[in-house]
Amino acid sequence: MPVLSIVMPAYNEAATIHLILDKVRDCRLPDGWTKELIVVNDCSKDGTEEAIERYASANPALPLTYRKHEVNKGKGAALHTGIAMATGDYVIIQDADLEYDPKEYVALLQPVIDGHADVVFGSRFMGGNAHRILFFWHSIGNKFLTFLSNMFTNLNLTDMETCYKLFRRDLIQSINLRENRFGFEPEVTAKIARVPKVRIYEVGISYYGRTFEEGKKIGWKDGVRAIYCILKYGAFKAK
Repeated sequence: MPVLSIVMPAYNEAATIHLILDKVRDCRLPDGWTKELIVVNDCSKDGTEEAIERYASANPALPLTYRKHEVNKGKGAALHTGIAMATGDYVIIQDADLEYDPKEYVALLQPVIDGHADVVFGSRFMGGNAHRILFFWHSIGNKFLTFLSNMFTNLNLTDMETCYKLFRRDLIQSINLRENRFGFEPEVTAKIARVPKVRIYEVGISYYGRTFEEGKKIGWKDGVRAIYCILKYGAFKAK
């Protein structure tokens, strides 16, 4: 019976993390698939830890593993921890906010089930699913970073910066990942693209973006770091 490992980094999401945990708990996977959830708390300063522990106690049937960083290391570092802990056949990344809907797991798994894919990206810029309309310049920035990444990976992705990335577990665990913050996205894309004979697919997903007032954390400095990482891991093929 195949298992999907869901890795969720969390930082200061006490007010809403129970809502995304509900969505992960309630989402139905394709027939025969089961899930494991790994939540990594990146040293939150609010009540995120207490919220997760309460949720786990109230939902013992949910296979939830919890890990906490004693110092804040960044989203990428939380993902490194969660990916290393995964035991499923495939690993998917799930943000702890409400921007991405776990109902999309079925669509992301379909190329895997059909025997076509080792890696699947969920694109916010393709397909006919719902998208919240927010920031023009963020959209332009995301598309520019994807374009720049594609130049060096020779992929034709439409959304390199997407949260929803699904990997064959043995593949993602074999890659040495170094970026501790939002540089994770261009780094993992560049390194995955260099895996011999890897099969990368992309499917359209819905997107329910947040404003900064609602808790969105990524900023322009992270965009600058992303450019640096695209050049570091793509143009110069750092090992």
